[in-house]
Amino acid sequence: MLLRIPPIISPELIKTLMEMGHGDEIVLGDGNFPAASLAKRLVRCDGHNVPELLDAILKLFPLDTYVEHPVMLMDTAAGEARPEIWGQYEEIIAENSGPAPQIQYLERFEFYERAKQAYAIVATGEMAIYANIILKKGVVTL
Repeated sequence: MLLRIPPIISPELIKTLMEMGHGDEIVLGDGNFPAASLAKRLVRCDGHNVPELLDAILKLFPLDTYVEHPVMLMDTAAGEARPEIWGQYEEIIAENSGPAPQIQYLERFEFYERAKQAYAIVATGEMAIYANIILKKGVVTL
């Protein structure tokens, strides 16, 4: 264990986050997301929910301030209600990253294509639907 690293961050996940460079993307996929079939690098975080992982990751990981949309969500199908979990994401992002950045909503298959290009995909046990999120890493400054 290390000081100030949230215990939910596994050794594999911290290694992945540290390997990522500016502009690299990471996907946090819900329990229904086809993580294993899409991932270049798969990090398993079974039994953990996306909001708790998002909060822990954003304590260590700056969002990219050089792009309009450093956060992307899988959009709902036409006519479906806005998932409650998105409000949790917005609060977590605002708490950890200052003013909440613009969030881009990607159609399901567009989200899958984007996920294929991500540096890594984190498979979670999240049971909420449309809980998939992509984060673009920014520059670490002191």
